[in-house]
Amino acid sequence: MHTMTTCVHARGADIPALGFGTSPMTGQLCRDLVSHALSVGYRHFDTSSRSGNEPDVGHAILHSKVPRKDVFVTTKVWREELRDGALQRSAQASLERLGLDCIDLLLVHWPNDDIPLAETMRALASARAQGLARHVGVANFPAAMFLRASELCSAPIVANQCEYHPLLDQDAVLAAVRSTGAAFISFSPLGRGGNIRSDALTAIAKRHGKTESQVLLRWNIQQAQVCAIPRSTNPARIAENFAVFDFALSDDEMARVSALRRSDGRQVNPPFSPQWDAAPSAMPLAQV
Repeated sequence: MHTMTTCVHARGADIPALGFGTSPMTGQLCRDLVSHALSVGYRHFDTSSRSGNEPDVGHAILHSKVPRKDVFVTTKVWREELRDGALQRSAQASLERLGLDCIDLLLVHWPNDDIPLAETMRALASARAQGLARHVGVANFPAAMFLRASELCSAPIVANQCEYHPLLDQDAVLAAVRSTGAAFISFSPLGRGGNIRSDALTAIAKRHGKTESQVLLRWNIQQAQVCAIPRSTNPARIAENFAVFDFALSDDEMARVSALRRSDGRQVNPPFSPQWDAAPSAMPLAQV
């Protein structure tokens, strides 16, 4: 049986291909679910300064039987804290809330046109140089902005975390990320509320004796340089989501899942979003 690597190698970072998204869980629920995810086998945990759960994520990791060195922790700096000085202070505060010695991956949560990208990238590199984070990256950056950020940052940008699932064409961003050797980390890899449905997906799942969600996650992480961070508050589903390393999709099956993309597939699009890359499927015919 063809299986796959459980890590993505990205510009010096080894990022577990499957992670656990923790937002918006907080308190004892968050601690219990992170502990459960650790026991299942997850070694990559995603949080942010906006999630309100960094203390809970850190507590669960520090009180688990899994050595800290085996766990990859990502957190993020909010878009209003991207100036030089503010970014480093945000990273320091996250580190203190987590209770860890170092953040494994520090991301810019969303870009902010009101703050010069060069200043943000300088601050991000500074946070890494100060030892606050082992690796740095960005989130929700369109292709050209990602490439510009990579040029401006003196430290390697190892990842771009963006929404990604079969309904959303992210070819432009994927190409940009891969061109630098970075990783693409998919959030909402199952869509929102399990809204990705198709006869093809059901048939593929049945053929492999897996669920549709497992097929969607497999589709994500079987792509080059792609990680996924599903989230769930259901312990059984958390375990199920991790059971995707014992089967592989054929090229035809990968293509059939990819064919689900739609011009209106984006599901996370707050008012402050950047100008997204236009997907070919969303362009008027005259421009194709």
